[in-house]
Amino acid sequence: MSGILRATGLHAGYGAGDIIKGVDAALGQGAIVTIIGPNGSGKSTLIKTLAGLLPARQGEIELEGKRLNDLSPPKRVRAGIAYVPQEYNVFRNLTVLENLKIAREFMGAGRSRMLDDEVAGLFPELAAHHKTQAGNLSGGQRQMLAFACALTVRPKVLMLDEPSAGLSPKHMGDVFDKVQRVNAMGVSILMVEQNAREALRISHTCIVLAGGRVRAVAPANEVLGMKDLNSLYLGDATLH
Repeated sequence: MSGILRATGLHAGYGAGDIIKGVDAALGQGAIVTIIGPNGSGKSTLIKTLAGLLPARQGEIELEGKRLNDLSPPKRVRAGIAYVPQEYNVFRNLTVLENLKIAREFMGAGRSRMLDDEVAGLFPELAAHHKTQAGNLSGGQRQMLAFACALTVRPKVLMLDEPSAGLSPKHMGDVFDKVQRVNAMGVSILMVEQNAREALRISHTCIVLAGGRVRAVAPANEVLGMKDLNSLYLGDATLH
């Protein structure tokens, strides 16, 4: 299974049992891949394991052919992976500008960074809030700030865990628009998303996860055309 980011035979979990069980998954260069599945299927566990926040019990994780298993989360960021969690993705007691400065300084002087004007152009709505504490932003604005912080390290891969969770339809649309624009800049994106149909509209590939295992991998438009996504979760549908 080829791709810029690849997992092979991945097992991980909390406590004694595995939540993901032998997962094979790949993110193609320049692609948007969305992972969908019912609650409790292991979607967030998978993405946290790829980010290094949860150790892999079995299997391999590779970025551009280089093994990541033994790298800490900060070292995975330096290797080229940025991760935006669903919650606690900004420092709410700090201002917008302070959040962005911390993100830039995290990588150290030797790492190339996305230019400030690129970030400003992508997130103009943040410009008027540089002195605002992140905790006083709307949910959509905080999500934009989390994106901006992740992009200051110029990642090769951006991983997003439920980026539209809890947002209004307008802010949800803004988030998916930003995902497309970031992808157009050459960043490969792996996204976990409960709003499956909205996410699949902008994705190239869909990975269906259920019971900790991959049920299907298919072009996103093919999955989007299905009337009943639950049949995928249950393993009743066949996709190629």
